[in-house]
Amino acid sequence: MVKIAPSILSADFANLERDIRRVSSADYLHVDVMDGCFVPNITIGIPVVQCIRPVTELPLDVHLMIERPARYVERFCQAGADIVTVHVESDTAENTAKALELIRGCGKRAGLALKPATPAEAALPFLDQCALVLVMTVEPGFGGQSFLADTMPKLRRLRQWVDQRCLPCELEVDGGIDLVTCRTAAENGAQVLVAGSAVYRAENLQERIQALRERAEKRSEA
Repeated sequence: MVKIAPSILSADFANLERDIRRVSSADYLHVDVMDGCFVPNITIGIPVVQCIRPVTELPLDVHLMIERPARYVERFCQAGADIVTVHVESDTAENTAKALELIRGCGKRAGLALKPATPAEAALPFLDQCALVLVMTVEPGFGGQSFLADTMPKLRRLRQWVDQRCLPCELEVDGGIDLVTCRTAAENGAQVLVAGSAVYRAENLQERIQALRERAEKRSEA
C-alpha cells in the first residue's frame, strides 16, 4: 500500500493543531526542519515537534534539513519523532553513520535523504542502517516547487537495490507530489509520498489524501 505523508510546511501555522487533526486519515505526518544553513530557509525545531506529538497519533516523519544532524537527532527522538531522516550531504560519511546509529539506539526509525543532484550510490554505504530512504524530487528548502522527473532513475535504482537485498527499507519521495506525479513516483518504486500543497490546498483534505493514495496505487499495480 502506498502511504501518504502530508507535510505541515503547507499547513496554517496559526492553526497548526487544527490542520494536523484535519489529516488524521494519512499514514505519516511529515515535519520539515530547516536551519537556514543547509537550506536557505528556517522552519521549526525541537519544541514544535514536542508540542505536536500529543495532538496526533500519526507517526511523526521528521526530515532534518540541517547541518551536522548528529548533534540533534537524539533530542528529536526524545521530542516524539518516530522517523528521523538526515541528509547524506549534511556531514561526513562517518558522522552520517553515527547519526543513523544514534537514531536506531533511541528505538526510532532512521532515514537517509538525498538531494536531486546526489547520485543513488551515495546511499549504498548506509542502506543496511536505514528504515527509509528519501529521494528529494525538488530542491530542499521551500514548498510548492515543481516535480523533478529526472530523479526517477535514481529512485528506480534504489528500489532495485533494496529489493535485491530484501531490506526492510521504505522509499519515500518529497516535492511536487500531486494527483498526477503521485502515479509517476509510485510507478518508479516509491512507497511513501510526501504531499504539502496538494493536500493542504484541497477543499477536503481527507478526500484528497484518499485520492492521492488511490491514484498512486492504481498506477503502481498497472
